[in-house]
Order: sequence, then structure tokens, then C-alpha cells
Amino acid sequence: MGLPSLSLDSKTAVVIGGTSGIGLTLAKGLAEAGANVIPSGRRRDRVEFVANDIKKAGGRSLAVPCDVADRSSLQSLLDAACAEFGKVDILFNCAGITQKTPIVDMSEKDWNAILETNLNGTLRACQVFGRHMIERKYGRIINICSLSSFVAIFEVAAYAASKSAVASLTKSLAIEWARYGVCVNGLVPGVFRTDLNAPLLDGTPRGQEFRMRTPAARFGKLEELVGAAVFLASDAASFVTGHLLVVDGGIMASGNNQ
Repeated sequence: MGLPSLSLDSKTAVVIGGTSGIGLTLAKGLAEAGANVIPSGRRRDRVEFVANDIKKAGGRSLAVPCDVADRSSLQSLLDAACAEFGKVDILFNCAGITQKTPIVDMSEKDWNAILETNLNGTLRACQVFGRHMIERKYGRIINICSLSSFVAIFEVAAYAASKSAVASLTKSLAIEWARYGVCVNGLVPGVFRTDLNAPLLDGTPRGQEFRMRTPAARFGKLEELVGAAVFLASDAASFVTGHLLVVDGGIMASGNNQ
């Protein structure tokens, strides 16, 4: 019996939020694993830049912007992907926003904006692309989740609530869609240094505490997420669904580190 493949050759992946940070790294990693990759986001210039980067590296790509707040733009993204590549096998939901604010001062407007992008946007993308995958009887959906679903992180309650809901949604979708060959999982990064969060991590008490709480005694490197992402996106993960795969240098296992 041959082993199921970790290769993504002939697969087509859409990475929403794929033009910066974790999403950008995953988009490039999926392309290196052989997938046709469509990195999407709101800014057309960034989408075109990343798509061209993938093509320059020898991959196949397409530049189609989308906004997770706009269901019609998600449908247009799916339609364009199918027109170019015939299908979408893999969806990564990486679009997300956060805001550090004490709960007592959090406005409803700001709270709702975070849930609108992180939770409702993920739901819309899962609905649009999930219907296509159900019809084809094949699919891999991977939602970017958060350690804040398991442990509280100071003054990011709206983000934590939204990501906890995404973790729950991931499991609900998994059990509804498993019979159709659609696997839905969550990828849970620990503390990874990105251009966006570097000012919050580098030389700050917050960053020092995150590092102290990580048994690996360092922040993650973005490329260290790619192996887990490729596995969940591959045929090798055909019986893995409703799982939250944590890549965190040991934080979730930690009680005392010394």
C-alpha cells in the first residue's frame, strides 16, 4: 500500500489574507509544495505583488483581490479561480485584525469590527468555498486560530472571543462536511514574530513574558508553520478533521519551564 502524498501537485489553494505575515508565508510555502496558489486580500497592489512573486519562483498564481466583508467578492474570487484552474481544493483563512484595549474601554463599534472580520469573514469564506468543495466531494479548509482560544492574553478580549468562535466553527463545519470529503481544521500558531507585531515583542515586557512562557525560549519563525500547513492541506490528512493543530514551541504544554 502506497503512502498518501504530502505533495500538493495539481492542487489549487486560495489563501485569504495571503499578502502579509503568516498568510504570505503559507502562500509561498504551498506554492513550493506544488500547489497553484491564489493569495488574496483587500489591496490589489499587494495581491498582484505576491502573485507575481509566486510566478517568478516557478509557481502558478492569479491576482484577484477580495474583502471578507463582501460575500460577492468571495464568490468572484472562487469563480476566477475555477475559470483559471478548474477547481479549488484548499482554502486557508488567514485574514484577521486585532486591537489591544482594556475590556472596560472597548467600544461596541471596535468589538463588532473585529468579530466582523475574524469570525463573520471566516464564515462567509467557508460558506462560499465550502459549497464548491461539497459539490466536488473534496476539500481542505484550514482556519488560522489562536492560543487566545485556550489561554487569556492581556487586553485582546475581542480578538480572543472572535478566534475562540472560529475554533468552535471549525469543529462544527468539520462534522457537517466530513461525509462529503471536506476536512476542516485549525492551525494554531504560538508567538511568531512578524513585521506587524515586532514593535509589541521586541524589547518590551510583553515580548519578554511571551518568550519566558515559551519552552523553546524563542519566538517562532514563520516558515516553521509551513510543514503543518502543507500536511493539513494534503491528501495525507484525509482522516484529520475538526482538529486544532498547535505550533507553539511548547506553550500549551507548559506549567513550569525551569
